[in-house]
Amino acid sequence: MAKRKRINLSKISTRPPEGVDKKKIREKTKEMGKEIALLHEEMIAEGKKSLLIVFQGMDSSGKDGATKNAFRYCSPINLSAYSFKKPTDLEFKHDFLWRVHQQVPSKGSIKIFNRSHYEDILIQRVHGWISDAHARKRMAAINAFEELLEFDNNTTVLKFYMHLSKERQQEKLQERIDDPTKNWKHNDGDWEERKHWDKYRKSYEWAINNSSIPWIVAPVDSRWYRNYFITKEILKVMRKWKMTRPVLAKKLD
Repeated sequence: MAKRKRINLSKISTRPPEGVDKKKIREKTKEMGKEIALLHEEMIAEGKKSLLIVFQGMDSSGKDGATKNAFRYCSPINLSAYSFKKPTDLEFKHDFLWRVHQQVPSKGSIKIFNRSHYEDILIQRVHGWISDAHARKRMAAINAFEELLEFDNNTTVLKFYMHLSKERQQEKLQERIDDPTKNWKHNDGDWEERKHWDKYRKSYEWAINNSSIPWIVAPVDSRWYRNYFITKEILKVMRKWKMTRPVLAKKLD
């Protein structure tokens, strides 16, 4: 693993930069979303590359919203999202990456993981369900798995840590109680997990700093800036691909 500067989440802001024009940012986000849609169409046509986007963060950090905004103009063809929850009995009988490998994107497609294989070294480590030594071995397996996707299937793995402040999380969780249209999102368990905030922060920082493929720390306290930041990073990657659409070798009469 190449030596990188260590990430300290406490030193990274969860808020937009000072002086940013919200209206202009929102317009720019729309423009970038439309460009992503065009590049996605080229990606489907070329059929040589795939993109796996990982969203990880504390409850209410906006994983659903980021997904909807970045890909709002895309065709649903070759675009899908998956959320990893508690393993089923069958999944428990296999290694922890068995269920993950079945969900990775095929060539010409984009897959979004709303929560991911990192749950198996985050929530399990926070609650003491696996030892630190076990977590280190799983981290090594994750690195090997992601590198396999990149070199063996031409899959770009783009990982976002949704960097949310504890104060903003409280506001968003309370909103799910106070706003009837958001009651369906309320889960008592989210408030219980919030009690482990410091342990989660420490575990996220550990995972970020021990990943072979770098993470992008996205400030998400303000939804409008979160959407811009994440859309910009996705577009930056897709622009680099220089894709070409297949053409007929000989025009038909």
